[in-house]
Amino acid sequence: MKHTDIAKVLGDQALLGQEVTVCGWVRTARDSAAVAFLEVTDGTSFSRLQVVVDKNKLALDPECGKCGASVCAKGVVVKAFKGEGAELNATEVTLLGKCPSDYPIQKKRTTLDFLRGIPHLRLRTNTFAAVFRVRSVAAQAVHRYFHERGYYYIHTPLITASDCEGAGEMFRVTTQPWNAKYESEEAYFADDFFGKKAGLSVSGQLEGEVAATALGRIYTFGPSFRAENSNTTKHLAEFWHIEPEIAFAELPDVLEVAEEMVKYLIRAVLTECPAEIDFFDKFVQKGLRDKLTHVAESDFAVLTYTDAVAILEKADREFKFPVGWGCDLQTEHERYLTEEVMKKPVFVINYPKEIKSFYMKQNADGKTVAAADLLVPGIGEIIGGSEREADPEKLLAAMQARKMDLSAYEQYLSLRTFGTVPHGGFGLGFDRFVMYVTGMENIRDVVLFPRTVNNIM
Repeated sequence: MKHTDIAKVLGDQALLGQEVTVCGWVRTARDSAAVAFLEVTDGTSFSRLQVVVDKNKLALDPECGKCGASVCAKGVVVKAFKGEGAELNATEVTLLGKCPSDYPIQKKRTTLDFLRGIPHLRLRTNTFAAVFRVRSVAAQAVHRYFHERGYYYIHTPLITASDCEGAGEMFRVTTQPWNAKYESEEAYFADDFFGKKAGLSVSGQLEGEVAATALGRIYTFGPSFRAENSNTTKHLAEFWHIEPEIAFAELPDVLEVAEEMVKYLIRAVLTECPAEIDFFDKFVQKGLRDKLTHVAESDFAVLTYTDAVAILEKADREFKFPVGWGCDLQTEHERYLTEEVMKKPVFVINYPKEIKSFYMKQNADGKTVAAADLLVPGIGEIIGGSEREADPEKLLAAMQARKMDLSAYEQYLSLRTFGTVPHGGFGLGFDRFVMYVTGMENIRDVVLFPRTVNNIM
């Protein structure tokens, strides 16, 4: 049906005095003997439009005044009686969809935990509508950033026979019946759809490297899947992943792109979502706008893993997870480094090779790899990247040391024998980035339908 977005009605001065039709959901309603006021939203703006109904001129269906009902209102746009903006003097209000009195999104404040139980309705609250407008703007900014810099957008497969991380945390893809019985694993998979073991991709990196070694600079932006039994506030079984791969690049080049991209995305959100950021600053995380502005204007710190461990070992506090060279940094360590030591985002580089993936370039010291994690205050790691190992013999040795199935990586190994080049890239967990820029503390609250352990609503 033809109608005008509420965002346009509220923001376009040229519509004052004009007749328009708007559609939306009633958030609140006030009634008196002569006048009714409906606060209506259609999702296009943070602010709502007040629809004023003169009951002496227009009979209003009582169902139109119920919270959650959907309506179509026609009338003249006038300057708001109080404050800035506009409101609608209605000449016609039509009920589109009734809403019963047990509608769970009422005027009273509801908890985030309660709203997670009704994911199909929670976007109608201010908090979640704001989250997903920010998410949309940030996603568009991702594509703009890479397109403006000459990267090609590549769609990597979601079904794969290789585990990029080598950790075995893949969801199996199969057409076999649940009670299929075979004498061996090999026989089971030989009879499956692909004739071999297949799973959902944990990353598009390996395929991205294929594209980068032909097209130069590419990026992927899509879902990844990890069957990791981590029931935490920052883990999902299905998450969105931004993964650029850059040919003729070493680790410093990768860090430069990662820092520039993060700042670009933050500036886009600050510029395009001012009302949403003001809301999050007031109700979700005090000082959010200043934090984001500070990050966008700061030079990110760079620490070697060895120096980071030394700082943590000297810290005047007791960590839940012990610190020592060779340990994998935990969230508490990452947040200490960013929030209390550096007070800004930090790249930690050159990790022990034993705790990082097989594809990372081995450094000359024989102990570390050219890896980098970007740690940010409030969350910890949001980017993991590296220079990739371009030497075929070193790559093969790393894979053999991990007892990996080399047959699943034949094409990946082959890249190193046909014009291999220094190259690198990183992965940004997009959902974690949205957490960061909105101040939301649980990753389940920035995803439409979160997939986590024991949860697939």
